[in-house]
Amino acid sequence: MGDWIAFWDSDHTIYVSACHRDVHFRTIAEDIASYVPSPAATILDYGCGEALYADRIAAKAQRLILVEAAPTVRAKLTARFGRDSRIEVKGPEGLAAVPEHSIDVAIVNSVAQYLTGPQLDALVGSLRRLLRPTGLLLVGDVIPPHLSVITDTLALLRFASQHGFVLAAVSGLLVTIVSDYRRLRTRLGLSRYAEGEMIQRLAAAGFSATRAARNIGHNQARMTFLARPCRSP
Repeated sequence: MGDWIAFWDSDHTIYVSACHRDVHFRTIAEDIASYVPSPAATILDYGCGEALYADRIAAKAQRLILVEAAPTVRAKLTARFGRDSRIEVKGPEGLAAVPEHSIDVAIVNSVAQYLTGPQLDALVGSLRRLLRPTGLLLVGDVIPPHLSVITDTLALLRFASQHGFVLAAVSGLLVTIVSDYRRLRTRLGLSRYAEGEMIQRLAAAGFSATRAARNIGHNQARMTFLARPCRSP
């Protein structure tokens, strides 16, 4: 995980243009905001990245906790949202200070692919401790086993066509072939989970889970899971 954190903390080119970066985070924020159950809710977004539109989520909730491991990204989040009393920025170690059963919705979006199975299980277990009995865990942007690079590429090009950055997307895809991201992905790989396997993993952690009708973000070939804590016998 450390290599991936270093990558996301670097001056990478994963977003092909300013427009791509903007609409990427706006789409994710709008998708997450749709799950906020009430203005009194406390939301936790683990591995939030740059979260440019986190204020749109916070506007529908009482409190939003952004958890990010990359220190430079975390500093930018603090600079961007430090004056918003509804938003708190933490590193992963800060989860230890979050009271048990205080979170209404926990989001783990586009994180599972960078974790090993045991690391994912440990994270899900720690978030279950924080969720209220009526809470919801969202595990988003999960890559299924047989999803191809071509499918991901076509999803990006469709997204680019909708938002007007097709030329930048084509150029960016060519740059990606020789990028640090491609080399890191080739060396470390990405974790993939079948629908049934993810549901079983969540069940082992004490959740009752189903696959959502839509994935968080633009790529609908990937999966989002809705998991609620099972009641103790």
